[in-house]
Amino acid sequence: MTQFDKAIKTGRRLTRDGARAASTALSGGEMMQAAGDVINARLEIMAAGMVDPRKADLKELSLMSSEKVEALSASASAVAKTFGDIGGRLGSGVMTEAGHASKAAASIVTAATPAAAMQAQYSYAVGWWSRAAAQMLTLNSAMLKGQADAMRPIHRTAVANAKRLKK
Repeated sequence: MTQFDKAIKTGRRLTRDGARAASTALSGGEMMQAAGDVINARLEIMAAGMVDPRKADLKELSLMSSEKVEALSASASAVAKTFGDIGGRLGSGVMTEAGHASKAAASIVTAATPAAAMQAQYSYAVGWWSRAAAQMLTLNSAMLKGQADAMRPIHRTAVANAKRLKK
């Protein structure tokens, strides 16, 4: 892959990451608005139940905790998956980098001249910088995806409740 192709690929990834971050931010705002609407509606339901316990909406009152547990469990599962994936990626990256470092050390030690040894060291350092930058971009993408995945079940529940309780 040429440097130009790498730059295009990186640009596309950065564009996707920016779009994902913007979408997640918008979802977060929507979720906060929905949560406020749900809290307001449920406080009114609770107040009505306190005024006349016979008219208490027990079904809605029971949903308050079960829905939260369900949404938070799904969110926690998404976070665990994201961190597991990232951990696997990091472990693989460490092993790959150890291989590069070993080859670089062998090249440095077996270099015919001091200049060749310095060139081998320089080549490894430049390659490491490029690999590290690519790895950070990949990790950033994974974290943005993980954030969106973790927020999705909470967002879905809050928005659905807000729509249902507006009736």
